[in-house]
Amino acid sequence: MTQQDQREFVLTLSCPDRPGIVAAVSGALAERGCNILESQQFGERDTATFFMRVQFSVPADPGAGPGADRGADADGLRARFAALGTELGLDWRLYDTAERPRVLIMVSKFGHCLNDLLYRQRSGLLDVDIVAVASNHPDMRPLTQSYGIDYHHLPVERGGKAAQEAEILTLVEHYRADLVVLARYMQILSDDFCAKLPGRIINIHHSFLPSFKGAKPYHQAHARGVKLIGATAHYVTPALDEGPIIEQEVARVDHAHSAEELVAVGRDVECLALARAVRWHAEHRILLNGDRTIVFR
Repeated sequence: MTQQDQREFVLTLSCPDRPGIVAAVSGALAERGCNILESQQFGERDTATFFMRVQFSVPADPGAGPGADRGADADGLRARFAALGTELGLDWRLYDTAERPRVLIMVSKFGHCLNDLLYRQRSGLLDVDIVAVASNHPDMRPLTQSYGIDYHHLPVERGGKAAQEAEILTLVEHYRADLVVLARYMQILSDDFCAKLPGRIINIHHSFLPSFKGAKPYHQAHARGVKLIGATAHYVTPALDEGPIIEQEVARVDHAHSAEELVAVGRDVECLALARAVRWHAEHRILLNGDRTIVFR
């Protein structure tokens, strides 16, 4: 059987911890002839919650021709895990790895993170489809269009923030975006906007949260004489800069660095942290655990 004859899926789940969960999941997969390619699990002792990610292949029906309904595999698997979910109290999700997440990127005037994501996607280093870029400024239009991607300039007029956010949500629906990435989008999103896309917005904060929140964090860090600066990729929630942290990256600095030099160093770590967070989200490696995340790297 060739690799083309198989489909791959990712199963993620969380549930109250108890013996037998791994055996039940692997047994359910074995029943359908699935082959486990990667499996990771973690038991959170403080909350007695179990988390698991399994990537597996499903053999094609030998009698199915080229035009067969390939969705039948997923339907059968979902039915099996629905029954298992009821039995074990699973909160589970099943993803077809052939379906690449569709990403809408939002940016303001700083283009380094946008440029990095566009390059990684085109180079095959980021398995997503970047469907459009939206911005409150026109500056990044040439860069975006050089990649053949639609660019939408949506300025924030005085008193018009709600209308602008409504336009963004229209774009999310129009492009069927699975994920919104704030690649240095320097606007605070409303509580209503965040509530409409829970767990579907990733932000890069140009600081090592929870320190130095708000405006000009690198200048704040310089004033405190820090020896490490960092960037934090996190899910967006209504609480500003308080969403579950996905990834953080740091760089060592010293007293000789000016605030402007910290900004320059910071841009590199921002790109790294954001790219990892987007990739892990796209590969379904992140599970939410209250205000924290479980990341199966």
